[in-house]
Amino acid sequence: MAKSKISVPEAKAALDQFKMQAASEVGVNLNQNGYNGDLTARQAGSIGGQMVKKMIESYENSIKGTK
Repeated sequence: MAKSKISVPEAKAALDQFKMQAASEVGVNLNQNGYNGDLTARQAGSIGGQMVKKMIESYENSIKGTK
């Protein structure tokens, strides 16, 4: 499986921090600089779902502020 590439390499640290925060919120422990291949699909999905939820909330809040 191909590893996804970040379009803006300078954003990697922010994305990693965002992922760690989302994992913490759903109760999944991630190795910050190590191997996380032992996560279950449910755990990985929980992290991704939490990240999407936060991004949608952020977008909704930004468009509410522009009206």
